[in-house]
Amino acid sequence: MVAADLDQVTAIESAVYPHPWSRGNFIDSLKADYDSSVCLSGDRILAYWLLMHAPDASHLLNFSVEPSHQRQGLGSRLLNRLLGVLRRRSVDAVVLEVRPTNFGALALYERAGFERIGVRRGYYPAADRQREDAIVMRRDLSQVEAGGAQRDFG
Repeated sequence: MVAADLDQVTAIESAVYPHPWSRGNFIDSLKADYDSSVCLSGDRILAYWLLMHAPDASHLLNFSVEPSHQRQGLGSRLLNRLLGVLRRRSVDAVVLEVRPTNFGALALYERAGFERIGVRRGYYPAADRQREDAIVMRRDLSQVEAGGAQRDFG
């Protein structure tokens, strides 16, 4: 992801989330040199992610698929590819937050082996000046399964 992508990225962000990241949030993330990527079809962005690395785990800050391409396997393929890259970089784990009402995202992350590890109370803005909790999820990337193979999802 680069600054030239932000018109499309923020359009997807606004279509996907009731309280989207601002353009400034994306600019700050790019300036902080967070890992990021876009999934393209020609010149059109279909999906994107942003990831911050920390010593104990990487933090998936934003993972979004354009609404017309949701529930077609793109999110699963992209997430699987991201997890594979992180494994090859010897990242031990990935954490993320997700709204409990984002059923599609919860299902995607659970299929990919993420486990619910906690709740952040009042984490997200919600309608009418309310707040919504976040489910904290973690995916261990260091475990090798029986037979020496690492588990992949897709």
